[in-house]
Amino acid sequence: MKKQNAMNRDWIATARTLSEALPYLQRYDGAVVVIKFGGHAMGDSDAMDQFARDIVLLKQVNVNPVIVHGGGPMINEMLAKLDIKSEFVNGKRISDEATVEVVEMVLSGQINKRIVQAINMQGGRAVGLSGKDANLMVCDRAKPDLGFVGDPVEINPRVITELAAADYIPVIAPLGTGRNGETYNVNGDTAAGAIAAGLKADRLLLLTDVAGVKNADGDVMTAITPDQIRAMIADGTIAGGMIPKAETALAAIEGGVRAVVILDGRSANAVLLELFTEHGAGSLIRP
Repeated sequence: MKKQNAMNRDWIATARTLSEALPYLQRYDGAVVVIKFGGHAMGDSDAMDQFARDIVLLKQVNVNPVIVHGGGPMINEMLAKLDIKSEFVNGKRISDEATVEVVEMVLSGQINKRIVQAINMQGGRAVGLSGKDANLMVCDRAKPDLGFVGDPVEINPRVITELAAADYIPVIAPLGTGRNGETYNVNGDTAAGAIAAGLKADRLLLLTDVAGVKNADGDVMTAITPDQIRAMIADGTIAGGMIPKAETALAAIEGGVRAVVILDGRSANAVLLELFTEHGAGSLIRP
């Protein structure tokens, strides 16, 4: 009897949660949500499966998710195996010709198809592509010059909108094409922000390995304005790998994205908590 009562309480709690989610389901009906999937959660099978289920659920309730993934740890592992040294400047990888070949192999091959397969195994219809496909992401060489590292200067989102309209879930590797046919490695956060701006997305979610943007005391800030972000970069509170994420948030908002959230992708159901609960997750950045 006690076990049955406990089960009943669980079912009631589940039903209440679904009921409370209704206004948020209505709020995001038909919305475009760009999700940057990265960090060490990508290397964990259980975390990958859970992420895939959440993405399929979004599509089921008429949200249009667009996945842009990274793959730093996997790229590092392959470069080490091939004895190719790699260095970073402000969170961006210096990429010579040999490095960018490995980056493309790992991103467009191993990682992209793994995410696609995980989503499809959960009942979704995912399609893998990179920023090179249909000239989705045209780049100029980044400044300062880091080799074959690109900054997106032109986004052609038609391939994404057509896939989404046909009920497919785009999964995009952050590679861009140059004006003369070069292949450029693009920081995953930067690519996600540029694509979100090109789509005028309702939300850009940057999943990472930290709980959000932290202030000087180490506390996560749940709501931040662009002016606060600029000040925290200037005084060094935001540093290292958080700099590209913060700069991505600023550029995305300036490009027409309604809001950006930096959140911990390792947390269970992080995407659903952010979109469909009052509490949310991570750091919300908007004007």
